Amino acid sequence: MRAAVLTRFGAPLTVREIPDPEAGGGEVVVEVLAACVPPYAVEVFSGERNYPLVPPVVPGVGGVGRIVHVGPDATRLSAGDLVWCDSTVRSRDDALTPDITLQGWSSRGEGGARLARHLHDGSFAELMRVPTENVFPLPAAAGDDPARWAALTVHTIAYGGLLAGGLAAGETLLVSGATGNLGSSAVAVALAMGAGRVVAPGRNRAALDLLADRFGPRVRPVPLTGDEAVDRAAMSAAGDGPIDMVIDLLPPSAPSSAARVAAMAVREYGRVVLMGGVAMLGGDDLALPYPWIMRNSVTVRGQWMYPRTANVGIIRLIASGALDLAPEHVRSFGLDAVNDAVAYAASHGGPFDRTALVPVAELEPPSLREGPGVDDAVADAAPSRSGK
Repeated sequence: MRAAVLTRFGAPLTVREIPDPEAGGGEVVVEVLAACVPPYAVEVFSGERNYPLVPPVVPGVGGVGRIVHVGPDATRLSAGDLVWCDSTVRSRDDALTPDITLQGWSSRGEGGARLARHLHDGSFAELMRVPTENVFPLPAAAGDDPARWAALTVHTIAYGGLLAGGLAAGETLLVSGATGNLGSSAVAVALAMGAGRVVAPGRNRAALDLLADRFGPRVRPVPLTGDEAVDRAAMSAAGDGPIDMVIDLLPPSAPSSAARVAAMAVREYGRVVLMGGVAMLGGDDLALPYPWIMRNSVTVRGQWMYPRTANVGIIRLIASGALDLAPEHVRSFGLDAVNDAVAYAASHGGPFDRTALVPVAELEPPSLREGPGVDDAVADAAPSRSGK
């Protein structure tokens, strides 16, 4: 099969022939129809993010595919099924605290690294080997536009964070980092889940206007000034009542002060979920006042990725129409143009702007496939690269 290979950090990806993967017990082999190229992929491949990938490696973080072969222990999946391949792989030998790797992308700790050595390669290839439990059936409609459905890579993360915080219908949510690629997804997913109001702070006025235009009065944009007291007051006022939950999805380039001011806008007994990259590449760590957390009975939790069940939930939200992918702007690239795809994604990281790699040669699309969503001017103005 053909695949895009990262031979070393800082080098362009190389498209070449490598052996086809084979499925063992507990695994399936999938023909990759489309894989999302995150805006921050260029930072991963350059080594800037210091991800624990071990070259040579086929990168890629999940994708839409069609099953080619199933292992002997599969009971419901069959060859030919259209599926979503979740990149978040958990070890099977510790149910309480499983080790985790993002197949073809990242890992956590030595246990995650061992798992990554077994499931080494990701979705930037014609074929991918995936654990059976990481494969989820998709509706037939997804086969009409797999590149658009590859946005599951983004939306499942946001959905997992909202589940972690227990977002309930009618509640008011504040999304810290709302104008970014991942943060804007959280806005859309929260509204699909029934949030009554979403407070969306950010510095990019064009991106804030886009959110307000797309979703109407349930979204309350807040232009940030950098003054913590002023910004916190503006966020609280925009909530028009208590803010029940805050989710932080800021990228590593954001200062910890931006995360802190958003978190401290939450109400007494409120919840704060941390999913972003603040301080991951240096800088001040997040400092929340102990007395404020204790006396206001605030719950603060971290969340890396999401539970397996989140995949089913987000697929249902999209299939039902509650979460609409149609307005999203999608640019698709064939496998031979993988480095162009990485460069394009880096410069088009605004809200609802997606870049997809379509590895199978006979399925390669025209170079540009667009929905009626964000235009390039807004995307260029808001190149957030928040991610995992």
